[in-house]
Amino acid sequence: VQLQASGGGLVQAGGSLRLSCAASGGTFSTYFMGWFRQAPGKEREFVAAISWTGGSTYYSDSVKGRFTISRDNAKNTVYLQMNSLKPEDTAVYYCAAGRPGYSDYFRGPAYDYWGQGTQVTVSS
Repeated sequence: VQLQASGGGLVQAGGSLRLSCAASGGTFSTYFMGWFRQAPGKEREFVAAISWTGGSTYYSDSVKGRFTISRDNAKNTVYLQMNSLKPEDTAVYYCAAGRPGYSDYFRGPAYDYWGQGTQVTVSS
């Protein structure tokens, strides 16, 4: 499975961005999809995940209520709508695909495939 993330950029605090991650080479609808991020000097952290059909979504406490993950299985694409962005959201955002199950969706090693990352920079 190949993943291509896009949609990053520079935005002022309080603004919005929508990230997209297009998948190819696999059966998209059979994979959990996740978004992770890594800020300079920090470890990669879980942001959001969505189940195979989109019926279940999960968020880190730091983004809950501001970010929304969704997927379109017909387009083999997962999205991350980011609203009310804060400077601390600045990071490289990665999409990931795997079959982590409902207990491991927040663990990076539980995912098998990763996109190349897209930079999100939020200015204060």
